[in-house]
Amino acid sequence: MTLKKPAGRASRALRFVSSAIVTLLMLVTLTFFLGQVMPVDPVAHIVGPDADYETYMATYQRLGLDQPIWVQYKLYLGRILTGDFGTAFLTGNAVRDDILRVFPATIELGTLAVIIGAGLGIPLGVLAAVRRDKPTDHIIRVLTLLGHSVPIFWLGMMSLILFYSKLHWVGGSGRVAIYYEGMVPTRTGMMLIDSLLAGDFDVFWSAVRHIVLPAAVLGYASMAALCRMTRSFMLEQLGQEYIITARVKGLSAWRVIWGHAFPNIRVQLLTIVALTYAAMLEGALLIETIFSWPGFGQYLTHNLLMGDLNAMMVCVLIVGVIFITINMITDLLYEVFDPRTAR
Repeated sequence: MTLKKPAGRASRALRFVSSAIVTLLMLVTLTFFLGQVMPVDPVAHIVGPDADYETYMATYQRLGLDQPIWVQYKLYLGRILTGDFGTAFLTGNAVRDDILRVFPATIELGTLAVIIGAGLGIPLGVLAAVRRDKPTDHIIRVLTLLGHSVPIFWLGMMSLILFYSKLHWVGGSGRVAIYYEGMVPTRTGMMLIDSLLAGDFDVFWSAVRHIVLPAAVLGYASMAALCRMTRSFMLEQLGQEYIITARVKGLSAWRVIWGHAFPNIRVQLLTIVALTYAAMLEGALLIETIFSWPGFGQYLTHNLLMGDLNAMMVCVLIVGVIFITINMITDLLYEVFDPRTAR
C-alpha cells in the first residue's frame, strides 16, 4: 500500500497536467479562431486610417496575414509559447508589459474582496443554518437576496455618492489620492504592500481609504453567494444521523457545529471560494470602471471598446489560465482538507 500511494499521486498529477495542457491548447486555438472571425482589422489599427496602400500591404505581410490559415496558427502558437503576445494598439506597449502593470491592482482588489466575502459569508451561512426559520435566518436571507438582486454597478455608484460624496468616509476613484501618485516605488504593483515596504504610511492609509469601498461592494456580492451556499451545505449536514448522535451524547452546540458538521463541508466551500476568487481576478469590469480602478478589468474594457484584437485575445487567454491555475491549486488543497481524496 505504501508503494502504490505515491504512484497513484504521480499518476493523478500526470493526468491533471496533461488535462491542463490540452485545455490550454484548446483555449489558444479558440482565441486564434475568435480573432479570425471578429470584424476588426488589426492592420488598420497599426498604420492608421491615412496610410497608403503600400504601407498597408507591407504591414499586412509583416504580420503574416498573407499566409495560409494553418501557417498563421503555427506562428501564433509559437509566439504564445515564447511569451510574445504582441503589441497593444491602445497603449503602444507590449501586451505582456501592460498585463504585468495592471494585473497586480486586480489581484489586490480581488483578494481583499474575497477575504471580505468569505470572512462574512461563511459564518453568516452557518448561523443562518443553525437558526433556520428564525428571525436571524430571515434577516441573513434578505441580505443575501439583496446581494444577488441589486445590480453591482448601481450599488457601486450609490456607495460612492453616500460614503464618498456625502459622508467623506472613504476615498474616491483611483488607488490613491492624486497627490500621492508616484510617491512610492513600484515593487509588487500592489499599492498597500508597496507603501508599507517604502515605509510611507500616508500613502498606505490613502490606499486603504480608496480600496475599502470597491472591495466592500465586490465582497458583498461574493458574500451573498457564499452565504447561501454555506447555509445549504450546513442544512444538509445538520440533518444527518451523525449530528443527531453527537447531540444525544451531550456534546455542546459549538462542538457539534464546528467540530463535526463544518469539517464535512470544507471541501465544497473550498471549491466555491476558489471559483469566486477566479471570477474576481478575471476582472470585475463594472467595479473597476465605476471606481476608475486601473486593473485588468478596466484594461480589457478599454481594449474591447477600441477593438484592440491582439490585447483582447491575450486577455481571454489569461482568463482561461487563471481558472486552470485556481483549479490546480484547489485540487492540491483537497488532500490537505480531506485526505480521503488522496486515495
